[in-house]
Amino acid sequence: MAADLVATAYDRLVLRRPWIVLALLALLVGVAATRLDRIEIDASADSLMLQGDPALEFYREVSAQYDSEDFLLITWQPRAPLLSQESLLPLRDLADELRQLEGVSSVVTVWDVPLLESPPVSLSDITSPDPLPSLDQPGIDRDLALQELTTSPIYADLLASRDGTLSAIQINLKRDELYFELLTSRDALRMKRDREGLSRAEQRELREVEEAYKAHTATVLEAGSGLVQNVRDIAANYESHAKLFVGGVPMIAVDMVSFVRSDLVTFGSAILGIMLVILALIFRRVRWVVIPLVTCTATVVVMLGLLGALDWRMTVISSNFVAVLLIITLAIAIHLIVRYRELHAADPDGDLHERVLRTTQLMAVPCFYTGLTTIVAFLSLVVSGIQPVIDFGWMMTVGIAVALFMAFTIVPCMMLVWPTGKPHHHAGSDPTLTAKFAVWTDRYGRAILTVSCILAALIIWGISRLEVENRFIDYFHESTEIYQGMELLDSKLGGTIPLDIILSAPDLDQPLPGLEATVPAEAAMPVAADDPFAEEGVSFAPAPEDDLGGDFGDDEFATDGAGFGTQEDSFEPSYWFSLQGMRELDAVHQYVDALPETGKVLSLSTLFSVVKNLLGEDLGSVELAIVQKSLPEDIAALMVSPYFSEDKEQARVTVRVKETSRELRRDQFLRDLRTHLEDDMGLDGERVQFTGMLVLYNNVLQSLFKSQILTLGAVFLAITVMFMVLFRSLSLALITLAPNLLAAGLVLGVMGVVGIPLDIMTITIAAIVVGIGVDDCIHYVHRFISEFPLDRDYRATMYRCHSSIGRAMYYTTVTVVVGFATLALSNFNPSIYFGLLTVLAMVAAVVGALLLLPRLIIVFKPLGPEGERA
Repeated sequence: MAADLVATAYDRLVLRRPWIVLALLALLVGVAATRLDRIEIDASADSLMLQGDPALEFYREVSAQYDSEDFLLITWQPRAPLLSQESLLPLRDLADELRQLEGVSSVVTVWDVPLLESPPVSLSDITSPDPLPSLDQPGIDRDLALQELTTSPIYADLLASRDGTLSAIQINLKRDELYFELLTSRDALRMKRDREGLSRAEQRELREVEEAYKAHTATVLEAGSGLVQNVRDIAANYESHAKLFVGGVPMIAVDMVSFVRSDLVTFGSAILGIMLVILALIFRRVRWVVIPLVTCTATVVVMLGLLGALDWRMTVISSNFVAVLLIITLAIAIHLIVRYRELHAADPDGDLHERVLRTTQLMAVPCFYTGLTTIVAFLSLVVSGIQPVIDFGWMMTVGIAVALFMAFTIVPCMMLVWPTGKPHHHAGSDPTLTAKFAVWTDRYGRAILTVSCILAALIIWGISRLEVENRFIDYFHESTEIYQGMELLDSKLGGTIPLDIILSAPDLDQPLPGLEATVPAEAAMPVAADDPFAEEGVSFAPAPEDDLGGDFGDDEFATDGAGFGTQEDSFEPSYWFSLQGMRELDAVHQYVDALPETGKVLSLSTLFSVVKNLLGEDLGSVELAIVQKSLPEDIAALMVSPYFSEDKEQARVTVRVKETSRELRRDQFLRDLRTHLEDDMGLDGERVQFTGMLVLYNNVLQSLFKSQILTLGAVFLAITVMFMVLFRSLSLALITLAPNLLAAGLVLGVMGVVGIPLDIMTITIAAIVVGIGVDDCIHYVHRFISEFPLDRDYRATMYRCHSSIGRAMYYTTVTVVVGFATLALSNFNPSIYFGLLTVLAMVAAVVGALLLLPRLIIVFKPLGPEGERA
């Protein structure tokens, strides 16, 4: 009854008024098109993070604590010797130009760093207010300077390559305090909302903060893109002096957006063009080419306009929804067209309106259920916790609903207003490829089942080889600038992806060995008249000789007055500037530095090593205390502040991990590192924390694997329930599920065999495979059920289904396969993977639906003699 009411209303409101409906839809498409320029593609690091991840909060806390700034890098590979005038002068000009850019806080080159070994300076020189030597001072021995830059624990592999042929320009970007203020406010309100709820005022405040955050991030994304382009433009002016590459995380984000935007325009147009050609070859009627293309284009424009109007931003992941939406819309349109052509061939002189109405009535139920099951598949992405993946799930959910609405209005209305034309007389009698599939299913049924079983075993083996991993560099072709730049940075300038190891000081009930914490006034030694530390109120009171680890009676610092104290103040050194803390840090630093996956490692241990080289002997407690207390501000900012938090008693070890390392397995690397620090080195687990982009991205990958792979089971369970509701048969539901399981497993298994990792770019392919495979199987089984009562012959029914609904499945597959194969020409490897895996998914789905599915129906006979379901 309800179905009849819906059909009557649909007929009266849509089919009886085709011109009005088409005019309204054209107006809707036109309005949506005016919002296309507001579409944003976001590839910021924050957009790829696991929201609610405690590690993300800690990362932001550490970034604020150490005033971490994003940075860009330019590799400078001069045609002349690295420190020759021909190299240094244009390098300085380049740096000066970069400093003028909006958003740049500082630029660091070999011109801007102090030289400590060219010639060697003393610790007294370092603590002196006088400037240290640098390349811009006359008389500097540049041979010595080059030796220092290529061997110093501070500069080698960071500012200069060890072979002396390459230097780096680090462009530090201003920290956007407004962004972090809005982010902190938004997250705090969201957390309170989730835990205890918000008052009306707080709800209003949250909406305002979210709107302000979105508006500000749009400005930031545009400014970031402009800054990267300006840096590239400036660098291009110096290509006659050196070979340059631009690198850094902000550049990767900008380039990913650029590649995605280019692929959307270039390959989106190419796919539509190829679809036009294939549809023309298949149908050989202008109307059957124009109608599906108009439907697909209108659907995509409306959906993109909706995104623009809502400021619902696409990312490098969710941008794939356009291509998937094309597939789904095209499939619905082709199914409607093929069914219409069958009815027209059966009754050429029948009433056009009745034929169109009958077409929509026959296809409404299978198309509705295919849409519903596909939505269920994509809703599995919503539980991922990663915003771009969540967005992809919701975009597809809304997009499928839009596709169903547009297809069931545009296609029938255009059929009604287009001149009728001659029917296409085939009625299933002319031989087609799908008819051959029916013959193969009939003759080689046992072979099909045997091959399917063997394939299932191979799929299990292939899936077992799947890796939840990736390398950002593998997203790009070797010929691209971004690939070459990242490779150069990894091989000669210390790595790409940052990792921070935060070490907390242990709880100490006793004063640190080697230096008394406080000095009684009466015990303080007299201060030398020329003591350089007297003005700073420093009091260094030597502990007993045994605790100091040696006799400092003839130490150079003793004669300088460093071993004396004042009565006005006392100084308690940090644990990390004690002998015990130094040894602990040195051990951690040296272990991490020796790992094959790591590049440049910096920490307080680097500073200790430099001072040790200057002294020519091991450090004692007095020297460590001098280093903590008495370094000039500029030296402390370079060598202490980035690696030490006095307030929290924390030491920070910064690591740049080699993105190009074939041995890098993020999760295993982090597990092994923590195991060594805790078990082999004896550090308390609560004292050791990891953070940085490496940790955050690893958390994303592990969460994706758990949420998506495990959620697939729930998805198939939900789809089975829907099959039971649609087909009213448990056995038929299970039979229909089998080809879907095989198709989804085949794609994942192939990924495992050929080494395509499961990451944020490929994880969505599982949902896509399920959605596509379910569509074919539902259409086939629904048609089989309607055809079976004609003669109650399973084989005859199969032949009729292959030559009718099989045609629509075949046409859709051929059109999509040829169109999406063009993505193999992209320079962005995720686009290539998406295109080829989609092709594989389409082929697997249609082969399973035309071979395995009918064979299982014939073998298990789930329909009774009168067509009832078992």
